[in-house]
Amino acid sequence: MSANTETGSGEMISLAQYILDRLYEAGVHDLFGVPGDFVLGFFNFLEKSKIKYIGTCNELEAAYAADGYARMKGIGAVSTTYNVGELSAMNGVAGAWAEMVPVVKLTGCPATPHFKKGTLLHHTLGDYEAALKMFKRITVDAEILLDIEKAPEQVDRILTNCLRHSRPVYIGIPSDLVKRMVPKPKQPFKKPEREHSNPQALKEAVSEVMGMLKAAKAPMMIPGVELHRFNLVEMWQGLLETSGLPYATMMLSKSILSEDHPQFIGLYSGARSREGVRKPVEDSDCVLIFGEMLTDFNTGGFSAALKPDRCVSVMRDSVQVSHHVYHEVYIWDFIQALHEEMVASAYKPSLAEPITPAYLTCVHRATHRKQTMFQVDGSKQLTQHRFFERIANFLKPTDIVLAETGSAMFAVAETMMPHGAKFVAQIFYGSIGYTTGAALGTAIAEKDKRTVLFIGDGSFQVTVQGLSTMIKEGVKPVIFLINNDGYTIERVIVDHPYNDVQPWKYAQLVEAFGGGKGIKVSNEGELEKALEVANTATELTFIEAVFDRWDCNESLKAAGRQMAISNELLEKEGEAEAVQQN
Repeated sequence: MSANTETGSGEMISLAQYILDRLYEAGVHDLFGVPGDFVLGFFNFLEKSKIKYIGTCNELEAAYAADGYARMKGIGAVSTTYNVGELSAMNGVAGAWAEMVPVVKLTGCPATPHFKKGTLLHHTLGDYEAALKMFKRITVDAEILLDIEKAPEQVDRILTNCLRHSRPVYIGIPSDLVKRMVPKPKQPFKKPEREHSNPQALKEAVSEVMGMLKAAKAPMMIPGVELHRFNLVEMWQGLLETSGLPYATMMLSKSILSEDHPQFIGLYSGARSREGVRKPVEDSDCVLIFGEMLTDFNTGGFSAALKPDRCVSVMRDSVQVSHHVYHEVYIWDFIQALHEEMVASAYKPSLAEPITPAYLTCVHRATHRKQTMFQVDGSKQLTQHRFFERIANFLKPTDIVLAETGSAMFAVAETMMPHGAKFVAQIFYGSIGYTTGAALGTAIAEKDKRTVLFIGDGSFQVTVQGLSTMIKEGVKPVIFLINNDGYTIERVIVDHPYNDVQPWKYAQLVEAFGGGKGIKVSNEGELEKALEVANTATELTFIEAVFDRWDCNESLKAAGRQMAISNELLEKEGEAEAVQQN
């Protein structure tokens, strides 16, 4: 029995209460879900618990919301009924798995006798473990609690693994066990301690990397998503500032530190990067990469010219130096040990070139960083370039900025965030519609901060019901609907009618859903008035911004060309070039 499951005076509580108490102690204070008959008993206990229930319009929205919540709070949870509910949520859990987001998936299951008999009960597939088998592929731990004696220890183990690995987990709760009594734990849930590195491997890894740094003429760092997931940002920042090295981020780790940091040079996306970022990264003779995933969008379609013999890749449980790997070296131990070695050896880099701050190279930056202020041309039709130039000055410190997969994501990625603002996007998994639910989650998690969402019309149509939940819950995000008449991210790959969507009167949806302020803008003067409304709003603000259907930034066009080639979608010579010229 683990320390988490030690029992005390013999007091008993229901299994449902045990699970809810453990969730709350782990950091889940709000739970997203949709009711269904097999989960109603659990929901009856949920209503009386410390955890607030947030009912959503569908299960996919709930899963996306739990993901957004977890990115802010360190853990999130979603609860649905068996099969028909949980399979609708599965895509959201898969995205959390891909991007290392700790989400707890709770499922209300049929009573245990049905599992034993395999009865043809509604919502079932005959095979009562079918959904469990599916979830095991996208969770770090998954269990249906069929044995009441083992259930408490299973719950604690599953939650521990969720936090230890920063991955989703799955707990199935049979309806007849919800009220069954289990021993009340002696101690509150304890978050897992970090594993310890092999001392000799750690020492050798640090020694080799320090040797590379001392010999390098242009060393630099790239922080990654694992720093955020494992709560290591502050530790890494200490190392960064002691080192004096420049750093660039990839899209997954954008805004990991405030983007006005003097050592930050900008966003690196391989060949799609601005020259002021691409050249120092690719010319570096020692690149230290901390916990980043080298995905296609992160690396500009795998165009990153990072020479392996010049790279050190520090991941959760290993350090790769050039072509060899130190196993059992954990990222937290390595950062601390390298920092200590830098201090002990009074390390000072011999940089061949001075650090060029990011605001000199990013595409869209706050106007206070420019020589001239943004000049509004009232009658000028909106263009995405000018729109995001203006948005860069609209954003506030501590804003949580979400950007949907598509033209919004690529444009916001190149927009400099103000001090303290955070960027959220599903860079790796890229499920369209994700950010509507995720924005609900971030707004619930950070009620004292402003959530700002940028989403395209095609993606919005996938998860539009999330707007209703936001209004119901009284959260007040600012939502920018990028209306460019369809799936632009697909159009830049190949232009066919299946990328068109039915035009909606988007700005009127707010009224249809029962609250908030909806505004439609098509020129800069209208946009300016809408931004004034948003800046003083006491309710949800929805701004539909109308653009030409081919208006998007160069990074998205380059991504479209690369995807067209890699997916063998070009039907004739020069088709990609023709698409890009639109």
